Parts: sequence; structure tokens; C-alpha cells
Amino acid sequence: MTKLKNKNQINLLEDPVSSTLKSMTIPMIYGMVLLMTFNLVDTFFVGLLGTQPLAAISFTFPITFTVISLTIGLGIGTSAVIAKALGKGDKESAKNSGTAALYMAAVVVALLSYIGYLFIDEIFLLLGASNELLPLIHQYMDVWFIGSVFLIGPMIGNAILRASGDTKTPSIIMGSAGLINAILDPIFIFGFGPVPAMGIEGAAIATFISWLFGFALVINIVARRRQLVHTHFIPLKVFIKSCKGILHIGLPAAGANMLTPIAAAILTAIVANYGESAVAAFGVGSRIESIACLVVLALSMTLPPFISQNFGAGNMHRVEKAYKTTVKFVILWQILIYGILVLIAPYIADAFAKEQAVADIIKLFIWILPLGYGLQGIIILTNSSFNALHKPMVALILSIVRLFVCYVPAAYIGSIFWGVQGFFIGALLGNVVMASISYRLFSKQFTDNINEKEAIA
Repeated sequence: MTKLKNKNQINLLEDPVSSTLKSMTIPMIYGMVLLMTFNLVDTFFVGLLGTQPLAAISFTFPITFTVISLTIGLGIGTSAVIAKALGKGDKESAKNSGTAALYMAAVVVALLSYIGYLFIDEIFLLLGASNELLPLIHQYMDVWFIGSVFLIGPMIGNAILRASGDTKTPSIIMGSAGLINAILDPIFIFGFGPVPAMGIEGAAIATFISWLFGFALVINIVARRRQLVHTHFIPLKVFIKSCKGILHIGLPAAGANMLTPIAAAILTAIVANYGESAVAAFGVGSRIESIACLVVLALSMTLPPFISQNFGAGNMHRVEKAYKTTVKFVILWQILIYGILVLIAPYIADAFAKEQAVADIIKLFIWILPLGYGLQGIIILTNSSFNALHKPMVALILSIVRLFVCYVPAAYIGSIFWGVQGFFIGALLGNVVMASISYRLFSKQFTDNINEKEAIA
């Protein structure tokens, strides 16, 4: 056990900032490349079924992402609390927090998914789905909601591992689960041997099984092999205290994350005015965005534990250097990604669309929105840094302003004047404005943190 721990964990308090972030982020990128690529494969196979199944699964994205965002938010709170405790050298509190997080997340996700299961028709009709698509949506979501509780393993368990400085193991877990999903997708969707063709329901079953595998693997690692959580129930007072610490950050973080699918739902409803082809193309574009921004997403998972541990240890100069280094990097990286996407846009459109109307909108999406992904990266990293500094309300306010003052209104106004093209341009301009606000605000808040530390000293 000790050998594995030394091999996979990094000293976040003493190792050089740039090389530490690099060592933490690269394994996460590998895992996320596999996971997101396999999820894109999921969309690809569903797309082979036709425009209606692709539109149906595109309508499910805001809802599935709502549940996923909740678990991510709780994971953010878990990671921040555990990492700060470890920075202070309080390993017992860290272990209590990890245990409480798993229990709490299981209950919350189960309740949210049950409510979603009961009101599937009402929810998707409100999103703009037609009655013809509801049977397809049921085939996918009925299974998805049942299996969603197993999300807590990969989401919360991996957050515990990252907080301890281990990003290699989470990347292996994510990649393995994604591989299982990719292998099972064509088998369950189109049928193979004794397995009948189940269409879009088969995609949901493949996802369910991959989550179950990830849950079993990560629980075994954090509970038995690493002993980062207790294998027994913790006292009620300890549980409540730990939950309060996690929820202090986790609830605003979950709220901020859940605003994204709400905004996505509104955007989907706007796009639905232009027909099923536009919705299908927008769904494909949203998944391409996940791939294009995977380095930013990886950094948003590795930067917070680094910041929280150093915040707990009082190393604010390392916090500042880490933030500024990552911001500079993502701007340059996303410019490179944009150039690549523009070159391969026609091939992506042909691969994911069976109709020319869908392909044309996919290409339009790629030519416009990815131009602002570097700026979007600044917003994401700033929010995650505020959570790591235990300032979750600032991150929540930034998310509200970004989505409902800048991003969605600008996209809507653009759509009124210039249709789908104006919709994409407006969203791009919203990111430009918000990136500037985020960077300036973090600089101010960071200065305030330094002044607070100096005053206490």
C-alpha cells in the first residue's frame, strides 16, 4: 500500500509549481481523452440510428448534465475540504470528510434522479421536445436515472484521490469506465450474437454498466487499498460536521455547475425553434466542445487540490503562480485547438450527420464557438480557484453573471437578428466579456486574501 501511495501521490506543498501541475494534469488528460472520446463514440453510434434518435439524446444532455453537475459540485466541496485539511496535516478530518461525502452524495443523487424519473414527460416537453421524441427519450432516460446513483463512485471517489495528490489513479478509473462503455455501445445498440438490438436504450445500458464498474473499482481503492475513507459508519456528530464543511463549498459549487445545464436547456429550447436538425447539430457540437476543452477541464480538476493544500499551508505565493501559469497556458493551447478544429470541421460534420442540414450547422458551430474556448477556460479556472480558496459564493455569482447576464442573453439576441449564426456569435461575445470580468475579480480577491493573511500574522 505504501509503495503505491508514494508512486502515485505528489507533494503539492513543496514540489515546483509548474512541474507539479504538469505531473498532475497529464494523467488526468489521458483519462479524460479516453472517457470523452468514448462518450463521443456513444453519440456517433446513436447518430447512425438517424436524426430523431440523435435529437432525442441531444435533448437529454441538459438533464443528465444536471445530475452530473450536482455530483461534480459535491466533489469540488469534498476535494477542497480534504485538501485543506491535508495541507494542515489533519488526516483524520480528511478521512471523515471523504466518508461523509460518499454517504451524502448517494442520498442526494438518488432523490434528484427519482424526481426526474417521475416527471420525464413534463420536463422534456418543457425543453421543446416533440411528442414523437418522447418514446425515444424514455428508452434512454428510464435506464439512465436508475443507474445514476453509481456516479458517486467515479465523481466523489476520484475527488478524494485528487485531494490527496493522486491524479493517476482517477485517470485510470475514468479511462477504464469509458472503454467499457465504448465496447458495449455497439453491442447493445445494434445487437451482437445473443444480445438483441436495443437502439438508444442500449446506449443507456452500456453507460449504466460502465458506471457500475467505476463505482466498484474506486470504492475498493479509497476504502481498502488506500484507506482514505472509513469502512464503517462514522458518528452522527462527525458526519454532520463533515457535511457542513463540504456543503459550505459543495452547495454553491453544485449550484454553479447546475446552472450550466439550465442554461444549456434554455439554449436548446432556443435552437429547437430552428428544427430537429439544429438540435441534433447543437448536441453534437456540445460533445465536441467537451473534447476540445478537455485540457481546461483537466486543469480545473488538478488546480483546486493544489490551491487548497497550499492555501491551508499558507503558501499564497504558490497559489498566485499556479493560477497565472494555467491561465496563460490555456489561452495558447485553445488557440491551437481552434486551428485544428477549423481544418477538420468538414470531416467531423460528415462523420456525425446523415443529413446535409445537420452537417452545415455542425460546421457553423465549429467555425465560431471554439474561437472563445480559451476565454471560457479562464472563466472555468477562475471559478475553480475561488472554490479552492473556500470562496464558493464568489464562484457562484460569477457563474450566474456569465450564464444569465452574458452568455444566454447574448446568444438569444444574436439569434433574433441573425438566426443560428447570430446565436453562436452572441455566445462567443458573452465569453469575451465574462473572461475579462473573471480575471480582474480574481486578481482583486487574491490581493484581499494576501492582506487578510498579513493582518492575521
